[in-house]
Amino acid sequence: MSAMPDAETSPAMPIDVVSDVVCPWCFIGKRRLEKALALRPDIAVEVRWRPYLLNPWIPREGIDRKTYLETKFGSVERYAAIAQRISEAAASEGLTYRLDKIARQPSTIDCHRLILWAGNTGDPGRMKQRLMELYFAEGADLTDREVLVGAAVDCGMDGDLVRQLLASDADVARIEQEANSAKEAGIDGVPCFIFGNMLAVSGAQDPAYLADAMGRGAAQYARQRARELT
Repeated sequence: MSAMPDAETSPAMPIDVVSDVVCPWCFIGKRRLEKALALRPDIAVEVRWRPYLLNPWIPREGIDRKTYLETKFGSVERYAAIAQRISEAAASEGLTYRLDKIARQPSTIDCHRLILWAGNTGDPGRMKQRLMELYFAEGADLTDREVLVGAAVDCGMDGDLVRQLLASDADVARIEQEANSAKEAGIDGVPCFIFGNMLAVSGAQDPAYLADAMGRGAAQYARQRARELT
């Protein structure tokens, strides 16, 4: 049996993370993926953040949070019962989910644009984390352009350039197309982790489960690469 190529010589295995900024299980899933990566330092990976629009019906300017919860869950109280379990799961991962602070439900198209642009000048994973922290921990209004510019600056991006880009339609169609493509591919729940373009895992699974999937994905990816080179 041939040994798994080591992380220094193998091409990095892509991990596509399909998720949305306002999805609490995506917030938790990102942290669990980070823990899974720490469990498998032997596997070289490239994490790629893919957009998903959990609520594509929400207008670009967003809507009142109470209206959103009543529309999607029937009542604020019904969601509060659901959110208790999510808050506990977030806390167990060292994350803060302050349901009481969120006053506005945003469209996340602009957030996904920021994450995309961060890939050119900074760290898209850091950008995603900052946006999630703003929303879940601080209750920030992610429809406020200056909030987004501030997040970009926090992540080392050029604030003036980001402000100009946000005022344009740059990459709006690309984000919408990628998000629609994910749904057309059968992804109807997020987060969804795709290891090596072949092995998909749905949901915020625990780190050990994700680490195991990472190992299986890496083996499949290595075999596929070997076939392509022969």
